[in-house]
Amino acid sequence: MNADSEDRLDRAFQALADPVRRAIVARLSTGPATVNELAEPFAITTQAISRHIHVLEEAGLVTRTRDAQRRPVHLEPSALEELTSWIDRYRLVHEQQYRSLDSVLADLGDTVTHKEKKK
Repeated sequence: MNADSEDRLDRAFQALADPVRRAIVARLSTGPATVNELAEPFAITTQAISRHIHVLEEAGLVTRTRDAQRRPVHLEPSALEELTSWIDRYRLVHEQQYRSLDSVLADLGDTVTHKEKKK
């Protein structure tokens, strides 16, 4: 992984470390929304929501467009795919390790069962 990719991952994970920003990403997964729409479920100002959106933009997780007077915020699926890809690499390694451990434990169980039957 190159330095640019590492930097993007760092910014994305840092942005997602905040529960409000994770909630914004979750809401945007259902479709674009304005700042006011994103602010509705929170007991914080629209200015605070705008700052959260700015952090998500800097991390490449969301984009804003202009639609007449509206400035909807959109989720950036490619950025999420990059995060998922990075996580999947490690998940697959650990799943293989667990499968190997399961196999060893099953073999041990068979050995113990076989010894008990001989008694």
